[in-house]
Amino acid sequence: MTRGPSDSGPQGAAALRGSMDATTAPHRIPPQMPQYGEANHIFELMQNMLEQLLIHQPKDPIPFMIDHLQRDNDYVPKIVILGPPASGKTTIAMWLAKHLSTNLLSVESLIAKEYSPLAADARMHYQKFKMVPDMLLIRLMQERLKEEDCVRRGWILDGIPETREQALTIQTLGISPRHVIVLSAPDTILIERNLGKRIDPQTGEIYHTTFDWPPESEIQNRLMVPAGIFEGETARKLLEYHRNIVRILPSYPKILKVISADQPCVDVFYQALTYVQTSHRSNAPFTPRVLLCGPVGSGKSLQAALLAQKYGLINVCCGQLLKEAVADKSKYSDLIQPFFEKEIAVPDNIIMKVLKQRLDQQDCVERGWVLHGFPRDLDQAHLMDNLGYKPNRVFFLNVPFDSVIERLSLRRTDPITGERYHLMYKPPPTIEVQTRLLQNPKDSEEQIKLKMDLFYRNSAELEQFYGDAITLNGDQDPYTVFEYIESGIINRLPKKVP
Repeated sequence: MTRGPSDSGPQGAAALRGSMDATTAPHRIPPQMPQYGEANHIFELMQNMLEQLLIHQPKDPIPFMIDHLQRDNDYVPKIVILGPPASGKTTIAMWLAKHLSTNLLSVESLIAKEYSPLAADARMHYQKFKMVPDMLLIRLMQERLKEEDCVRRGWILDGIPETREQALTIQTLGISPRHVIVLSAPDTILIERNLGKRIDPQTGEIYHTTFDWPPESEIQNRLMVPAGIFEGETARKLLEYHRNIVRILPSYPKILKVISADQPCVDVFYQALTYVQTSHRSNAPFTPRVLLCGPVGSGKSLQAALLAQKYGLINVCCGQLLKEAVADKSKYSDLIQPFFEKEIAVPDNIIMKVLKQRLDQQDCVERGWVLHGFPRDLDQAHLMDNLGYKPNRVFFLNVPFDSVIERLSLRRTDPITGERYHLMYKPPPTIEVQTRLLQNPKDSEEQIKLKMDLFYRNSAELEQFYGDAITLNGDQDPYTVFEYIESGIINRLPKKVP
């Protein structure tokens, strides 16, 4: 009779515990499971839901979680824009709100709200004292953020919080921005800029007599000088801003970006837009599956080696896999050998069998991989995708033809020592060595041109297939290219906003 752990007393129980302990017997998780989690952002979904539960602490968490999931608003804009007077923060906030189809909230818009007793109190207080008490302003903001359009489409806070006390109270209430932008410029520039400021009382648009004068005479005629923009008042407001901003910034250490406002407004806007469209680094478990695409000589092999060295990824070179399959007399050796002998391309189905065998090995599943040399065209990409091998980071390395020619056509090999040289970057040490160097026929200019033409003929379809691919300039220092690739792997892919 076979005895199970329950039959063998304490020793059997210990054996059972041991079999469930990941430190003694790691579980082999099927590759489909982490891929599903990454594709559907399961970790972030659960993390966001847990945060909302802890913030709101509903009496019955189940209906709350169902409502949270149905809202599907985890990635709507939640932006704070701060800056001194005349830095252009209101203009940038308005442009972002229009571009992102989100709601713009400022002190003025909050106290102007109709049918709100809180807003009515705030207006009375503002008319008397030219300011709104912190708690009243925050209650107004809370009331506004609970409305359906803010829940569904997100929000931008223009100039809020104004003090550290406001920032801390907002955080305590669970109102957390995802991006904080601070505009910065020298005070002398701001004072000069402020004196030319004009406002359209109908639309609230800000104009300037020098930098941004409206072409329409109708708008020109109704522009007004805002209150309190003479030099002494501007200097007083700048002093108050500087006193407060240094105490506000520590509240947002990981989501803060400072942008110089001393440049054209359009440049400031595009820098701000680029930042708010980026996703912050996720804490989700992540196994990189990296695909490097590029023409011959673009540096794919070097970048793959650097990634493998630093992050422990498995370096999977498709061409090398085929050579090893033949050299090792594997089960695919007889299928591949005839194509090598005739110097013709190995069929896709054979390549995929060899590649599948390697990517299915446990080290690739657990540590991740960096693949180069395949796919080379759309059919191969579809074949790989249909079999479930989906890279989660794809990089295209673009290098001009002249640079590739310089990199490859000047390569030479010493037939005696096997040492490799480059006539420009690593020349041979002596004339004697130089005279015996040989060039691989594959490095001739004609062969390089054929390979580059073939790559660029297919690259457009591949880039379209891998819609989240990142295109890099490969014609620069290889360690600079590596830094860009590394950043693209570590950080989450930006959400594309139309």
